[in-house]
Amino acid sequence: MPIITKIAVQQKKSDRYNIFLDEKYAFSVDEDVLIKHQLKKGMELDEFSIAEIGYQDEIRKAYNMSIQYLSTKMRSEKEVRQFLIKKEIDEVIIQEVIHKLFEFRFLNDKEYALAFVRTQKNTTDKGIEMVRAELKEKGVPEPFIEEALLEYPEEDEFKKAFNLCEKFVAKNSRDSAKIVKQKLEQLLMRKGFSFSTMKAAIAETEVEKTEDEELDVLRAHAEKAHRKFSKLPHFEYEQKMKQTLYRKGFSLEIIDRVLEEYREI
Repeated sequence: MPIITKIAVQQKKSDRYNIFLDEKYAFSVDEDVLIKHQLKKGMELDEFSIAEIGYQDEIRKAYNMSIQYLSTKMRSEKEVRQFLIKKEIDEVIIQEVIHKLFEFRFLNDKEYALAFVRTQKNTTDKGIEMVRAELKEKGVPEPFIEEALLEYPEEDEFKKAFNLCEKFVAKNSRDSAKIVKQKLEQLLMRKGFSFSTMKAAIAETEVEKTEDEELDVLRAHAEKAHRKFSKLPHFEYEQKMKQTLYRKGFSLEIIDRVLEEYREI
């Protein structure tokens, strides 16, 4: 059987060792594997031992890789698995690594879900449904998701949605009330707010305009449309103006009032 004739620390990685069998380089191992198998000069190694050492070293390398991946932020089990798959690690090795990560509490999907929900609630403008969907995408089990979402109560979601609505209305004062409502619904749906929260937040937001305010907004849109269609024949001009302004969310009644102003010019 081959005999270990030399063990040397690698120059670039002080935690890895080169193993020489019968004076020739054979393989390298992690320091933990070296200690676990009590490798030393003069030890004989059969084929089974060499294979087992190689297997344990592959686990250790993937484990160290995972620890480094986890060092930047918490990850779910699924995220770590996907990371190792991209590194072309064998499934058997991945399973051993995942087991060790759970054993030493580097992985814990329950704690991960709680931390994720708190972070999303405190630092983003996402609604509950988006947070729920993201946790599902990350492979967190449903019971952990539901428990974690208790950290994001409905009143907090409502406040976030209401603040978004107020800011949006302030920035879109040149739109009709109807269009503002439509855009608010689309915005809150994209952000993942629950249907009940979305409706409540919009209902509490001052979207409706006074008649004079709506007329002022309409006149601004009408002026732009008029410049575009003023050279058309009268009938076609009127149709284009009505179609354009109706699509902007204004009622036909007030559109006719504004068009009457242009007829009098």
